[in-house]
Amino acid sequence: MTKHSFNLNHLAIIMDGNGRWATNQNLDRIAGHKKGAQSAKRIIEACSNLHIPYLTLYAFSRENWNRPILEIDSLMSLLGGMLTSELEELERNNIVFQVVGRVEDLPGSIQKIIINAIEKTKNNTGLVLSLALSYSGRQELVDAINKIIMSEKKEIIDEEIVKNHLYCPEIPDPDLIIRTAGEYRLSNFLLWQSAYAEIYISNKNWPDFTEKDLIEALQDFNERNRTFGKLTNKA
Repeated sequence: MTKHSFNLNHLAIIMDGNGRWATNQNLDRIAGHKKGAQSAKRIIEACSNLHIPYLTLYAFSRENWNRPILEIDSLMSLLGGMLTSELEELERNNIVFQVVGRVEDLPGSIQKIIINAIEKTKNNTGLVLSLALSYSGRQELVDAINKIIMSEKKEIIDEEIVKNHLYCPEIPDPDLIIRTAGEYRLSNFLLWQSAYAEIYISNKNWPDFTEKDLIEALQDFNERNRTFGKLTNKA
């Protein structure tokens, strides 16, 4: 891999277009998800090699539970199989594995695999990989508010208190969100955390998204002038 340097701490990706890719190939949707899983593996490895500290992948939203049961079962099977087969690779590459979302919504067998992967990688010091599973940005905020209400502390709620009650408060806000398949929306992803995130849209479906596409997105990010609401010398 050519040496690159990118000034970002947290990259988040909305992996969209598996179904459309499958349709274009005259394959069923499950084939698209399997191909998408291969793309995820390549991008995780690329991010690790690029020394990006945090990577969050939007893998399964709470809204995805409304899909046909056969597709859901296949997705859960694919998730469990990938986490099991790739665990040694995560350890070898010094990657920390985490999940953001309502893990309790997932099948018991998948929860056990997730807990094992988290435990086995918790002492690693490289890329922190978070999978958003049964995730909803709105539900995360509702859950955070309920946690605050249930606590016995009587205090004025500010941004820091809300942040500390999110699913993974230790993870910094994303600097860049990449969305594939040409869609221009967040789809309920990291709504609180993405307040000042840059957004990059790729027209490629996720299974076709390559390391080269990733580098192009990161180079585009490097050229942006992030002001966070402040004036710059150019203003």
